[in-house]
Amino acid sequence: MGFLRGLTLTLVSGGWLGCASTPAGEAATYGVQDGRVWVSGPWKAVDPSRDADDVIDQLCPAIMRLPRAQAGDHGQEYCGVLYTLEDGTYYASHPSPLGDTRVGRVSSEKNCYVPRAVRDVRGQTVLIGDYHSHPWSPSPMTTSRRDRVAATQLYSIRIQFDKACHLQKLIPYMNEARPGELYERRGKSWKLIGLIRPENKANGAITRVDD
Repeated sequence: MGFLRGLTLTLVSGGWLGCASTPAGEAATYGVQDGRVWVSGPWKAVDPSRDADDVIDQLCPAIMRLPRAQAGDHGQEYCGVLYTLEDGTYYASHPSPLGDTRVGRVSSEKNCYVPRAVRDVRGQTVLIGDYHSHPWSPSPMTTSRRDRVAATQLYSIRIQFDKACHLQKLIPYMNEARPGELYERRGKSWKLIGLIRPENKANGAITRVDD
């Protein structure tokens, strides 16, 4: 997953002027405004729920139906967010494929920009987490330092999954003097597999937790 550094330059040079192109009559589901990616919501492919885990469990199957989501070095990474309307229900946004076009289309490195806003016509949104896919497997967060470093953490949780739908969750605790926590989804439970100690949050170094 890429940083927002250089986003404006990349999007302008790549022809992005503020909204995504869509078939005639269809509203854009992602785009760029003031150098920041936005997405629309809710995404109808993912049912809302009062249990955030119910929403999270639907993300990977929905994403893997999208173009090139499972294509490995030829693949596409997608980023989106989880949010509420302060109504006690959790929603998933549409995913965005926007990323740094300077990374080659055929490459062992993929990225997408974390959305900074959700457009939901029903009301004010509160963003609680981001999600992104990897088009390979296995591809855990334990081997992707840039997905763990403090500079890329925008929200309370981060969800990552690979093409085999191995699901992991990072709770970075960025403004707290406690370790960040990395979990793996096992059935309907989360298993703690790693800690990011406060002194390591900047570099994302992880301490494994034994079973």
